[in-house]
Amino acid sequence: MSPSADTEPRLTAVVLTYDGRDLLDVLLRSLAAQRYRDFRTLVVDNGSTDGTSEWLSATWPQVDVLALPVNVGVTAALNAGLRAASAEFIALLNNDIELDPDFLAELLAALGAHPEAGSAAPKLLAFHDRGIIDGAGDTFHWAGAGWRRGHGERDIGQYEQSQPIFGACGGATVYRRTALDAVGLLDEDFFAFYEDVDWSFRAQLAGFGCRYVPSAVAYHVGSATIGKGDTDFTRYHIWRNGIWVVLKDYPLPLLALHLPRVAARQLENVWVAVRERKLGLLWRVWRDAMHGLPSTMRKRAAIQRTRRVSLSRLTSIVREGC
Repeated sequence: MSPSADTEPRLTAVVLTYDGRDLLDVLLRSLAAQRYRDFRTLVVDNGSTDGTSEWLSATWPQVDVLALPVNVGVTAALNAGLRAASAEFIALLNNDIELDPDFLAELLAALGAHPEAGSAAPKLLAFHDRGIIDGAGDTFHWAGAGWRRGHGERDIGQYEQSQPIFGACGGATVYRRTALDAVGLLDEDFFAFYEDVDWSFRAQLAGFGCRYVPSAVAYHVGSATIGKGDTDFTRYHIWRNGIWVVLKDYPLPLLALHLPRVAARQLENVWVAVRERKLGLLWRVWRDAMHGLPSTMRKRAAIQRTRRVSLSRLTSIVREGC
């Protein structure tokens, strides 16, 4: 799973885990079975309490481990892995993924063929029902919402075309190091959720596209660490972080144009909060989003100052409806 000690691998596979020892063996076996061999594996153990680091040392000694003493949040832990990886390409992988043997080779081939792409997204299928699509790359809508293309659809060949898309799910993707250097790392203020959406938007602004690669296939359990369903934790971070994406990343003319869509999205959130008796949660979302406004606006200034693409190009990659 790694080249000889005296050579630098072309790719580092960064695996994030938290109390996921039971999941890791499937992923690591699928990494060991990759036909592409010029890579090393780095597991970022985000403060696990289930003996993950000790188990890895005993069972997978060929795997490098970055053991964080406490859980620092999803985004900060991912950044720790990105900082520790110096390879030309970096794969980010959740612990609840199984990879086809050609997964890495196909993504790297696509990035080689498309130098304008800063990242490449695989086809994700559901782990327990492999005829169901988990995601064919990410979409983003001007209302301020990101989603996985095709999520929940039966796979009948509708996503078999390799093409440019908005972005890649951070749970299974390959990034180009030069794109990471130019765009920056993930925004740790997001803590969890939408950190990959925000990075994809910033990458698009900087001129780095994303390539969808259907020949690279992985199988995703989904929410195996954070938990399934619309928990308060999930909803809080998606609602708050969606506001920050809009405020940080929308060029001013497009922010003005799509403000009615953004407002409609917030009204939908109000309706959900009323229906589910979550008004306190929504109030906390808005309060904390505004509390982070000074930092968000400083980031916005830097992001917009370095925009390299036209508004028409951005409009072609972000969807109108939600």
